[in-house]
Amino acid sequence: MSSVAKVTEITSSSPKSFDDAVHEGLARASKTLQNIKGAWVQGMKVECDNGRITSYRVHLKVTFVLKD
Repeated sequence: MSSVAKVTEITSSSPKSFDDAVHEGLARASKTLQNIKGAWVQGMKVECDNGRITSYRVHLKVTFVLKD
């Protein structure tokens, strides 16, 4: 049996860590996307204020399988 997958790009952030930003992004994506099979972290960035990190941001490519 064959399948077709689609990739969508999302950006998510967290004040805690990059790991938490990935978890937050996938949790939010799973509210509207079904059959998520994986994600590629395409980029990472931090926001700073006076030399202190205030936010961790990730750019994700989320892969999900389309159903018949």
